[in-house]
Amino acid sequence: MSGVSLREKKLWVFPMTYGGARAVAAVWRALGVDAEVIPPSDADTLALGARHTSGDECLPQKITLGDLLKLARRPDYSPERTAIFFANTTGPCRFGQYIPLFRKAFREEGLGDLQVVAPNSDDGYQSVGREFPDLPRLGWWGVVGADLLQKALHRIRPYECTPGTTDRVYLEGLDALCRAIERRAPSRRRHLAAVVECLGETRERFAQVAVQGAPRPLIGVVGEIFCRLHPFSNQDLIRRLERAGGEAWLSDVSEWIWYCNESEARELTLKGRRLSFAMFGVRLRDWVQRGDEHALASSFGDLLRGREEPESVGALLEYARPYLPPEGALGEMVLSVGKAVHLRAHGAHGVIDISPFTCMNGIVSEAIYPRLSRDLDGLPIKNFYFDGKPAPLDRDLEIFLELARGYRARTERVGQPCPA
Repeated sequence: MSGVSLREKKLWVFPMTYGGARAVAAVWRALGVDAEVIPPSDADTLALGARHTSGDECLPQKITLGDLLKLARRPDYSPERTAIFFANTTGPCRFGQYIPLFRKAFREEGLGDLQVVAPNSDDGYQSVGREFPDLPRLGWWGVVGADLLQKALHRIRPYECTPGTTDRVYLEGLDALCRAIERRAPSRRRHLAAVVECLGETRERFAQVAVQGAPRPLIGVVGEIFCRLHPFSNQDLIRRLERAGGEAWLSDVSEWIWYCNESEARELTLKGRRLSFAMFGVRLRDWVQRGDEHALASSFGDLLRGREEPESVGALLEYARPYLPPEGALGEMVLSVGKAVHLRAHGAHGVIDISPFTCMNGIVSEAIYPRLSRDLDGLPIKNFYFDGKPAPLDRDLEIFLELARGYRARTERVGQPCPA
């Protein structure tokens, strides 16, 4: 790793979710680091990624590697003056092996050493705060703010009278959020208040979008976090779902952060450290994050009514317990199963699981879904797998929405209470 300070480099942020990456880049800029989001994925991304993968790897590995190699072809690229921000994780998933593959590919391409700023999920991504103490807190504001804007986008866009209006409000709101984050204040309290005010103004603009049409079938979207949040990976499935006549309720980034906090606390308990300074730190962080989230979401209550997330991620884990023990089944699989129960309890008429082809989380979840569907009175649940090749999504989505409409009509006719 180069001895050059990060503040003297260009830091590129991976856009797993476009809004979240924009907001995180703004946080880095607020801390004095020249940060920018990696350009969108395209056909060159897949071609470059395929040069250093065998085909057995999951799609996100090929895409992230391909985007990095494409970045290194820019005329202004310099390995000594470039760093990558890439949130990492451990566990059985291949995701933990991405960074070694990145570095190996760069060496083979003669591109020099690759510096990766890689906070880990084991401590809720807090390690990056050792050099930049404000980063975890401001980063949380960025993640939550971007999630709220995306929820509002998905809530309003299917019903807009003039196509493109909601996208414009979303993008302008995202620009405003990034400016509010970058514009530091004399205190964190005043900085947070400015971000909250900015989000409130965008919420008002969402509310002014002219809408029409009866409520559409509400479809929950779960699955592997990168593929479900990265439109290029899932062939823009959310927009396709909307064009086919549905409304999407997408599981967001914040859910994963809450899960990391819960997992850290559970690991400390298993090690006999339930009463420890480390556990106190986890609970304090959770409390602060909960308060910040409440403040940031305060103006979106009526706009997002009916799209409430669980009070705690522990509720999702308990929903999943009859199917997957959360102490042993880790990661998106347990979250997806638990979230499907929550989504149905809050009015969803179907659930779509988005995963890369061969993804362990998707395969395990798919094995559980038939039983879960029966327990939820036949709730339609469908897995969509992606490997970078075009798939007949429109036809499959239209068929799935017919099942969701039938489920809605049947359950509303008999007045079935939502399971909890």
